[in-house]
Amino acid sequence: MFTSTPKIIFSLACFLLSASFSTAQSTFIPLNSDYHHLVERYEIKAGQSLEGWASQLKPFPREVIAKHADSLWAGIPGLSAADRFNLDYFQNDNWEWSAENQGDSKRPIFKHLYKKKASMYHVDTKDLRLQVSPVLAGFVGREQNNDNTLYMNTRGLEVRGILANKVGFYSFVTDNQADFPNYVLGQIDALDAVPNEGFYKQNNLGGVDFLTARGYITFDLLKDISNVQFGYDKNFVGNGYRSLILSDFSSNYLFLKLNTHVWKLNYQNIFAQLVADNPLRDGLYPVKYFAMHHLSIDITKNLNIGLFENIVFNRGDTLSNQNGNFDLRYLNPTIFYRAIEQQAGSPDNVNLGLDFRWNFLQKFSLYGQFLIDELIISEVRRGDGWRGNKHALQLGLKYIDVAGINNLDMQVEMNLARPYTYSHNFLYADYSNYNQALAHPLGANFYEYIGILRYQPLPRLQLMGKAIYAKYGTDANGSNWGQNIFLNNSDFEQEYGNEIGQGIETTLLFVDFAASWQLFHNVFIDLKQVYRKLDSAIEARNSRTVFTSLHFRWNLSQRLYEF
Repeated sequence: MFTSTPKIIFSLACFLLSASFSTAQSTFIPLNSDYHHLVERYEIKAGQSLEGWASQLKPFPREVIAKHADSLWAGIPGLSAADRFNLDYFQNDNWEWSAENQGDSKRPIFKHLYKKKASMYHVDTKDLRLQVSPVLAGFVGREQNNDNTLYMNTRGLEVRGILANKVGFYSFVTDNQADFPNYVLGQIDALDAVPNEGFYKQNNLGGVDFLTARGYITFDLLKDISNVQFGYDKNFVGNGYRSLILSDFSSNYLFLKLNTHVWKLNYQNIFAQLVADNPLRDGLYPVKYFAMHHLSIDITKNLNIGLFENIVFNRGDTLSNQNGNFDLRYLNPTIFYRAIEQQAGSPDNVNLGLDFRWNFLQKFSLYGQFLIDELIISEVRRGDGWRGNKHALQLGLKYIDVAGINNLDMQVEMNLARPYTYSHNFLYADYSNYNQALAHPLGANFYEYIGILRYQPLPRLQLMGKAIYAKYGTDANGSNWGQNIFLNNSDFEQEYGNEIGQGIETTLLFVDFAASWQLFHNVFIDLKQVYRKLDSAIEARNSRTVFTSLHFRWNLSQRLYEF
């Protein structure tokens, strides 16, 4: 019944690849909240969804974005200078798929470098399309009441391409050294992981060293089963700034992803191997597994509704069986996971729910998510705060070109998760990867409110102001009030009377202002100001951060530590 992973996932990927006969095999745009915002802005503005892809499933295939940008030049009248710049950016960044813009540079360097704006070096032949680009980034900054000069430096390489017009490939690797603000270092100590990354080493300057590596292959199985992806990376599900279903907060992980798009339906499957909690500093880390399917339908061209189900499980419950096994029953891409989980004795962590997005008036987008971890309707009706009623909810609104001002966009969002959501009472079944939440970085037992204002007054200048306010409850003296998803939820404090924010009352205010100037294609200078204030009923936990920094980025998105 069981077999080892990743062997089973690799074998399945090889089988699918051997059956591939189609010729489209786009790689994916790396996860980037700024990029996502622009894509979704033009979906709203044009009143049309991405063709062949559901916008809540990220990352986006480059082919889809290039064709979308091509279609928008004639589809949106009265484009501003910033809008024209952004659409041109999409085409240059994905030139191999654009029918309108081949991304050529006016002045290549030494005749062979940067012949394409998006690639330092490229090969374009019948059997090989190859693009190679450097990755360089860093910041210097000062934190109030901290004598150290904070810094980060990143050096690496990005490679993407297509073999024989059948198989796409992507590889990204960087070496990083950093000294972060104190609240980030505190999170590293608490999780024994760099947020968004995972493994690290302390360096001699008091900071951390870590590697970032991503890589995958892509191919088409059939005409409608396209962009099959096998590799090591992350995924994000949702139209919001946060995701309560699957976010990119945790470390990278091994996965196989299939996407089927037919008629108005889009169906995505992900099968993954994760690193379980509390990894050992030496030796083989324990693992667990993840499976998910998401089905969405375009009710109209502007209204999309999706249903999802995911599960986290492990078949080795002691360190003597660290690798565990993948339950083959969960490889079924169409079955109801909850039914399988019950037949297996209910040892696994199943979540299900829905999401939606409604774009209207070519100005607004209303979106949301509802996740059910555990729910008994009779207990909900009683209203007694039963600890087993575990769910999470998101509701948000985007408003573009606010008050008729070109390229002034606003987003407001509310997120909440009841106590004990995402946690479990079996070892290695909580909803996490490498000591980090797979959904929201605050875990559970929280209310959160987000406001974002973005303005692009000049084509190359992006201004953004962001405010996040959260209220949640934490634990003390070995208690478990439901915020820490890594604790066994059988050790609850009370059966009834549970409410969001219970435990040690804590409030978080996070304010961020950023000004970004794009010097050249994918080369950015950022000036950032962060204010963070944490207030706890336990005075010793209170903290205040004022952090000013200057960043340089070349082929890299902003690093965000918003918790």
